[in-house]
Amino acid sequence: MKKLILLAFVSFFMSTSWVAAQDVRYNFDNKADFTAFKTYKWVEIKGADHANQLVDKQIKDALDAELATKGLQKTDSDSADLYIAYQTAIGSEKQFTSFNTGWGYGPGWGGGWYGGGMNSGMTTGSTSTIYVGQLVVDMYEPAKKDLVWRGTASKTLDPKAKPEKQQNNLTKAVKKLLKNYPPKPK
Repeated sequence: MKKLILLAFVSFFMSTSWVAAQDVRYNFDNKADFTAFKTYKWVEIKGADHANQLVDKQIKDALDAELATKGLQKTDSDSADLYIAYQTAIGSEKQFTSFNTGWGYGPGWGGGWYGGGMNSGMTTGSTSTIYVGQLVVDMYEPAKKDLVWRGTASKTLDPKAKPEKQQNNLTKAVKKLLKNYPPKPK
């Protein structure tokens, strides 16, 4: 009976506790002088996927707040030190979770020291869809029209999540994404 209760607890825990960690990556031009960048302007990437107006505002607000903590000031002037753009991608993955109730005989049990015997366990599983929303942020040096910094945060945007959860995921992802910005000079 104790084994059955333990099994029920473990299976419940495994099926409800999976949380997707956000994956953050970035790259930068190691010859760029990031200390010279004081202002930025939002620009659009033609042909890029963008979120709806509400999510667009949330993305820009989260990035504006985090960039301000990094010493960058937003401007509408074309003479900004950086042009910043973003794009999004929303897709889905399938996740399969399984567990085995193999409390019966198996290797090492019955039939002598080397096992054998019968396994009366049962394997069950479930499939779920996980939405993977990716946010890509690009920073360009306008004078040379060169990409100087790019960051990607996966598992950030989920169109099926409640608004509060969307905002929390986005804020957390942007903080992680810009954690090492500006890059340390060599």
